[in-house]
Amino acid sequence: MKSDPAKRIYDIQQFGEFGGVNPSITDSSTYTFLEGETMEETFLGHMEGCFLYSRHWNPSNKYLADALAAMEKTESAWITSSGMAAITCSLLQLCNSGDHIVTSVTTYGGTYAFLKNWLPKYNIEVTFVDITRLEEVKNAMRPNTKVIYTETVTNPLLQVSDIPELARIAHAGNAKLMVDNTFTPMIFSPAELGADFVVYSMTKFINGKNDCVAGAICGSNEFIAQLSNVNDGTAMLLGPVLDPLRSSSILKNLHTLHLRMKQHSSNAMYIAQKLEELELSVKYPGLKKHPQHELHTQLMNQQFGYGGMLAIDFETEKNANTIMNKMQQAGVGYLAVSLGYFRTLFSCSGHSTSSEIPIEVQKEMGLSDGLVRFSVGLDNDIEETFEKIKSCL
Repeated sequence: MKSDPAKRIYDIQQFGEFGGVNPSITDSSTYTFLEGETMEETFLGHMEGCFLYSRHWNPSNKYLADALAAMEKTESAWITSSGMAAITCSLLQLCNSGDHIVTSVTTYGGTYAFLKNWLPKYNIEVTFVDITRLEEVKNAMRPNTKVIYTETVTNPLLQVSDIPELARIAHAGNAKLMVDNTFTPMIFSPAELGADFVVYSMTKFINGKNDCVAGAICGSNEFIAQLSNVNDGTAMLLGPVLDPLRSSSILKNLHTLHLRMKQHSSNAMYIAQKLEELELSVKYPGLKKHPQHELHTQLMNQQFGYGGMLAIDFETEKNANTIMNKMQQAGVGYLAVSLGYFRTLFSCSGHSTSSEIPIEVQKEMGLSDGLVRFSVGLDNDIEETFEKIKSCL
């Protein structure tokens, strides 16, 4: 057992203001000071334990940040109002005009659009690579490279990033490694493997209910202080703060994440193996034929399985849409974007969550027109679910 992020969360003792077993929800946007000097010191960032204004810090977000930092084994964390806010604020804090980023071409469509279309407007160059080809990553590095950015398991092709080797490449070039671990919370501990920063869309597995949008940035005390600095911190100045009520809700859900990830993984493994037996083209890191199966097995926290995400190639969009419609009608789950929900969700990636990636790039990276991404739910009777899937094929 390499790491136990669930135990690290469990070991935190966080009580409510009046001794409640749940931390109190702070229903305030601003906070009082007993002395004017204390307010000034807080503005300057010199006062620990004082809250100034909820866009900067608030107690509810701090409780959740502390729990996430414990889970990731980082010094600190910052809570944002979306996963994209976590990604964009982190990269903009690290990079200035004239800097360079190396990133995986296989990534979430919104991330791709930000890297490809938005950053060049500010003279920040981005090189897209096959993140599984380490020589390609090395060759893409430049003297002005500030960040290597990747997803632990890429969206939607489920490639596995070699985090220790990517960290070595980044650090040899005086750059940082940033890892989006949205698909695999608890399954991977990127900071322990060498990543400098870990980002999440907490909308997905961490919250698990699809009832809010939220994100997180986990890193060093120094970096989180930079992000929240009132003068030049991107998270402070761009203002993607999460409402305290949502922070409180996510914190409670975080304490069941270890149970949910095990069930997601168990169900996804069953479905993937059964689909493989039917000789369908299925991508799942838990299958021995997956190109990075051994790497995943080597780097993962074994007790949580191989994750709840898989992909099936139905070759054409028409085939994909026909089968997805049938599966929704049969009660397999919902034809919807997003992931990490307690019900199974499925979508045709090239025409939904990866639609920001140009068609020619999709073809180059191996994204089939009929690839369907599955976020396998928490079904209690996964055998029955598979029989429903089978009837729709």
